[in-house]
Amino acid sequence: MLRGFLTGSIDLTFRTPDGRYGIVDYKTNRLGAVDEPLTLWDYRPAAVAEEMRRAHYALQGLLYTVALHRYLRWRVADYDPDRSLAGIFYLFVRGMPAAGVFSWKAPGELVVALSDLLDEGA
Repeated sequence: MLRGFLTGSIDLTFRTPDGRYGIVDYKTNRLGAVDEPLTLWDYRPAAVAEEMRRAHYALQGLLYTVALHRYLRWRVADYDPDRSLAGIFYLFVRGMPAAGVFSWKAPGELVVALSDLLDEGA
């Protein structure tokens, strides 16, 4: 079930002007019908959200967030996941610029709990 989730890589990390850290993951998924031209309608919020669910990108995003958390906790003196993490942004390139962006932020408590679980190896 987890095959493929641990082979990806973070496309981009960034720091906001207010000092928070975020993640960008670019997606080139074709959401429209294969035999029809793509339109922005194919990348409307409901279609992007369905692709996020179908491809389990929330789990991928959580794992990426934990990786960033693990890095920041020893690099940033006053690091706190609830305050320091800006979230993850999925940019569906074929649907941009008018649509095709999905963003969310994992709760800091969940990030820390998964990080601790990974430390334990249980």
